[in-house]
Amino acid sequence: MEAGTGTGKTLAYLVPAMLSGGKTIISTGTKTLQDQLFHRDIPAVREALAKPVTVALLKGRANYVCHYHLERALADARLTSRELARHLQQIAQFAKLDDSGDRMALKTVPEESPAWSYAVSSRDNCLGGDCPNHRDCFVLKARKRALEADLVVINHHLFFADVLLKDEGAGELLPAANAVIFDEAHQLPEVASLFFGQTLTTGMLLELARDVREEADQAAGDFLQLTQAATDFEQSVRPLRLQFNSAQQRLPAHRVLDQAGFSEALAELQQRLGHLHGLLELQAERSEGLKNCLERAEACIEKLENWLGPKALSPNSPPEGERDKVSRRDDELDGTIRWVEVGTHAVMLHATPLNVSEIFARQVEASAKAWIFTSATLAVRGDFSHFLDELGLRDAETGYWDSPFDYAEQALLYVPTGLPEPNSADYTQAVVEAAWPVLKASGGRAFLLFTSLRAMNEAHGWLQDKMAQSDMAFPLLRQGDKSRSELLAEFRQLGDAVLLGSQSFWEGVDVAGEALSLVVIDRLPFQPPDDPVLAARIDALKRAGKNAFFDYQLPHAIINLKQGAGRLIRRETDRGVLMICDPRLVEKSYGRRIWQALPPMRRSRLLAEAVDFFEAACTAL
Repeated sequence: MEAGTGTGKTLAYLVPAMLSGGKTIISTGTKTLQDQLFHRDIPAVREALAKPVTVALLKGRANYVCHYHLERALADARLTSRELARHLQQIAQFAKLDDSGDRMALKTVPEESPAWSYAVSSRDNCLGGDCPNHRDCFVLKARKRALEADLVVINHHLFFADVLLKDEGAGELLPAANAVIFDEAHQLPEVASLFFGQTLTTGMLLELARDVREEADQAAGDFLQLTQAATDFEQSVRPLRLQFNSAQQRLPAHRVLDQAGFSEALAELQQRLGHLHGLLELQAERSEGLKNCLERAEACIEKLENWLGPKALSPNSPPEGERDKVSRRDDELDGTIRWVEVGTHAVMLHATPLNVSEIFARQVEASAKAWIFTSATLAVRGDFSHFLDELGLRDAETGYWDSPFDYAEQALLYVPTGLPEPNSADYTQAVVEAAWPVLKASGGRAFLLFTSLRAMNEAHGWLQDKMAQSDMAFPLLRQGDKSRSELLAEFRQLGDAVLLGSQSFWEGVDVAGEALSLVVIDRLPFQPPDDPVLAARIDALKRAGKNAFFDYQLPHAIINLKQGAGRLIRRETDRGVLMICDPRLVEKSYGRRIWQALPPMRRSRLLAEAVDFFEAACTAL
C-alpha cells in the first residue's frame, strides 16, 4: 500500500492491529521512526481505543550495552584517550541505573563515540549462554518483553537478522506473530540484499584482533605467541585501505584483485589470519572468549574464501575489454555479485545476491501470517510491479492513496533553465549558481540534497564563496560534520539555515513548518552506471529479455526522487519550492514519467515565479 504524506497510514495500521486481538510485529526502516512509534504514536492510539495492549521495543544487539564487553574494556589499560575512558565510565554508570540498557537513552555519550564499539556486542562476539553475565543481559531482557507483548516494534535489519538465524538453524530473535507490518517498506529490497549476502569488513577483522588480545591477556597470558599473532594480524589488515586513494568507491572484485598491491596485501592478511586461527585452536579451551574468537576466525576465513570465489583468481583472464562481462556472467552462474566498497576508513568485501526475490518469497510463502507493506513511495504512478518484482511478492493485493495536501496551492516545482549536462565538470557549480537567488528569496530555510558526497562537498565550498562575495549569509550545515539528529535539531533551532546532505537526508527526515521551505535536488537519483551491483543486475535483465532502464533503473530512480521530494511538505500548513536542477527532467522523453510520479505541484521553469512564490508567502503572513 502506498499512502502519500499526511494520509495517516500509521493510524491506519495501528488501529486494526490493536483491535485484532492477535500478536503483531511492526518493522520500520529507521530507529527514529521505531522510537517515534513506541514513545508517541502507539501510546496515543492505545489511549484513544482504551485497549490494554502491551507493547515492546526490540532493537539489534548493538543497541544495548553488553556487561561482558564493557567490563573487558574498562579493565584494558591500553585505552587510547581520556575521552574514551570517560565515555566508558558514563556507560558503566548508565548500565547500573537503566533497566533497558538501550544506548539511545544515554544522551551524554555521543552516538558516534568509539566507546560504543567497546561497550556493546555483535552477533560475532556474543558469548550467548556461556557468557558470565548471561542472567543480566539487556538483549535477553528485551527479547523476553517482546515474547510477552501484543505489539512488537522492530526495524528491518532485525527482521532479516532473525530470518538469517532461522535459515541457519541457529534459533530465532523474534516471537511468532499473526501479522507483520513493514513501514518504510521501500527500503526492504536493499536491506534484504545486505542480509542474504555476506560481508567481511576491515572493521570486523580489527575487532577480532582486538578481542583476541584482550581474551589472551585474561586467559592465556603465558602464551605470548597468541598476543603477537593478533598484533601481526592487525598490522596486515590496515594496508588494505591504503591501496585506495579516495573514499566512497564501489568496485567489482576482479578489478580490485588485478591490482598488484591489493592482491599482495590480501594474501598477507590471509596468511596471518590462518596463523592466528591455528594458535586459537590450541588455546580455545582456556576460556569461552577465546573459543568465540576461534569461531569468528573460522567465519572470517570462510567469508574471504567465498568472496574470492572460484573464478576470482583465475590465471586465464579474458581481455580487459571483456573482463567485466565475463565476471558478471560468472557471478550469474552462482547468483552472487562480488564487489568492494571503500569507505573513509574501511574496506568492505561484499558478496551480494543477484536477486533476492526468490529468497524473500520463500519467507512469505512458508509463514501463515498476514504480510503488509506500506510506504509513501512504493509505486510509480500507482503501478507496484517494480517493488513486487524485487521482493517476489506474487498475487499481492495493492492499494494506493494520494496525499490529502493541496500541493497545487502549497508548493511549486521549479526546474531551472540553462544548466549543463549532469556529467559536466562544472555541473555542481552551476547548481549552486542557479539555487543562490532562490535561497536568497527563501531566506535560507533549505535542504540541498545531493546524489553523492563529492558533489555535496563541492557545493559546500561554492556556497561559502557565494556568501563571502554577498551581503547575505546563512548558517551552513553539512552532513558528516555532526550526527544527523544534532544537525536536524540545529537546523530547526536556527530557523534560517541551509543544510547540505546526501543519501541519509533524502528520507526519514521530518521538518515541518517554516524552518524548511526550499528543497533543492541536484540531479535525478539514478544509480551510477559503473556500480558493480547495478551493472551485474542490468546484464542479467538484458539476458532475460527485459529493458533494464525502463524495468529497473527508471522505477528505482523515481521512488528515490519521491523520497527526496517528500521532505518539503510535511503538514497541511507547509508551503515551499521543490527545485530539481537536472535538465533531463524536461529534456528527455522519460522525464515526463518522472514528474508525473511526483506530487501534483504547480510547475515552472521561470526563476521569477520561484522568487515570487516566497514573496507571496511573506505577503500572506
